[in-house]
Amino acid sequence: MPNKEKNPDTFPADVPVCPLCDRPIPEGDGSLHHLIPKLKGGKGGPTVLLHQICHKEIHATLTEAELARSYATVEALRAHPRLDKFLNWVRKRPPGFRSKVPGRRRKR
Repeated sequence: MPNKEKNPDTFPADVPVCPLCDRPIPEGDGSLHHLIPKLKGGKGGPTVLLHQICHKEIHATLTEAELARSYATVEALRAHPRLDKFLNWVRKRPPGFRSKVPGRRRKR
């Protein structure tokens, strides 16, 4: 009988998937993102569960006003040039990956 080792990169079907990077979100690694920031009228509005690293990159890249005005959907976030570059990079990392060095903040 073949030895069936469990692959650490496989997750049960009920594990949520980050809508930005399409990687499974391990338990305790999710962060709720308001598509319209609470301070810009999004309190009680739509939210999505993201990896913490993906959520941090959004807020390091865009202001609350930019998020409310032009990036209030997952598709719009994915289309942003800096976020697109980040997502291409992070998709190559394991689902539980966390950066030890904080990313650069955008220039204001």
